[in-house]
Formats: sequence, C-alpha cells, structure tokens
Amino acid sequence: MYCDRCGEPAEGDHTPCRTARRMEPPRYCPHCRRRLIVQVTPTAWTAECSQHGPQEPAGQAP
Repeated sequence: MYCDRCGEPAEGDHTPCRTARRMEPPRYCPHCRRRLIVQVTPTAWTAECSQHGPQEPAGQAP
C-alpha cells in the first residue's frame, strides 16, 4: 500500500500528508502508486486510476 498524497510506501510517518489531504484530493493510487486522473470543482473532486478505477472521496469535506 502507498500514501495517496506523496506516493511513498504507507509505512512510516505520513502526518503531513494526512493533514494536507483534508484540503486536497488524492494524487496517487494507494494500490499501485500510479498518478491519478484528478478533477477538482468548487464543491467536490473526482480521482481515477487507469488500473483500479474511481477512488472514493471518503475524506472529502461536504
């Protein structure tokens, strides 16, 4: 598994990544580390991996 913000392996301290992810969409697929296709609108975001499909916006603010 990989960090969906920096793309590095998920083990270790990713506190800055978790903090930034409150305001940003993911940038990397947590399964394969590929860059995501991300679209941001004023009220939401979508992110999709070419191999694993759409990413769920579980941490997205309303």
